Amino acid sequence: LLSGLIMAAMGFDPVAAYLAIAKGSFGSTRGLINTVTVAIPLLIVALGLSISFSMRFWNIGGEGQMVMGAIFATYVSHQLPESTPAVVYWVAMALAAMLGGGLYALIPGLFRAYSGTNETLFTLMLNYVAIKVAVFLRLVLWKNPAAKGFPQIKAIPEAAHLPKLFGIHIGWIVALVVTVFVAVYLKYTKRGYETRVVGESERTAHYAGINVRRVLVGGVALSGAIVGLAGFAKLSGVSHVLSESIGGGNGFSAVIVAWLAQLNAPVMILIALLFAAMEQGAMGMELALKIPVSVSDVIKGLILFSALASEFFISYHVVIEKGPRALLRQYRRLGQKSTQAEAAEGEDQT
Repeated sequence: LLSGLIMAAMGFDPVAAYLAIAKGSFGSTRGLINTVTVAIPLLIVALGLSISFSMRFWNIGGEGQMVMGAIFATYVSHQLPESTPAVVYWVAMALAAMLGGGLYALIPGLFRAYSGTNETLFTLMLNYVAIKVAVFLRLVLWKNPAAKGFPQIKAIPEAAHLPKLFGIHIGWIVALVVTVFVAVYLKYTKRGYETRVVGESERTAHYAGINVRRVLVGGVALSGAIVGLAGFAKLSGVSHVLSESIGGGNGFSAVIVAWLAQLNAPVMILIALLFAAMEQGAMGMELALKIPVSVSDVIKGLILFSALASEFFISYHVVIEKGPRALLRQYRRLGQKSTQAEAAEGEDQT
């Protein structure tokens, strides 16, 4: 409703815009395929971030971990002989991507666990480091001589490309498997329980005999490994060539997806599809109605704003008290606070 009012104020027909988004994302087989393809890495990154978020480790480095996963996967694909079977390519590249993403996330994890470093800024800055590493590889170290002067990395072998099932590369199967894994891990495993306890209160976790540092470091590494897997899916299923833009903003959008889903893995599927539909449908909206693609970003922002506002009003409520009873309640509250303050002062003196 809010986004519709904004579009109307800008002189656009909101109903026609929503219909164009729906038609562009789900109105044809090609649109549906493109929507799911866009949602695959977004979902995988959100699932990975949900593990670190469950520990209140605010991992904003999904973009960099995804790029690093793609870098590791590219390296492995170029080291294997061309006669390597496709399945070996996929497994080796997936494991390499998980290793790359996991190791990259491990850096801020260790700093947070052993020195209390702020992980939000740390992981955010590492995004740009990973992107610059990819730029260096493209311009210097891995520059393809056959590209005729164009700064481009050699494409991965054709055997390393993920095959398609129902018109979509099988990364969607990987995403569903990861969804099940994360849901089971967080709800039904001992390590998942420890992860949630650490997220609730590190002090409580210490009293319960949980090694907080071990859980924190292990959880962050697992989080980064899953995010790195998204880099493999994007590389092997879509782009086939490493570039610094392979993250595509998924690392940041996935933060919103995970948060809106309340870290619920199955719900993330729906949220990721919704965001992918808006991204895919925005192009159709621009072609049909000449409405800028940036309007879809406005809609995403308003969705997040509405979710924040609704959570605030669910968690808190305004109470207006009038009359003598209100004065009596206020007097009792002041008396209770005074008694508590005196008790605390007495304990300090003893």
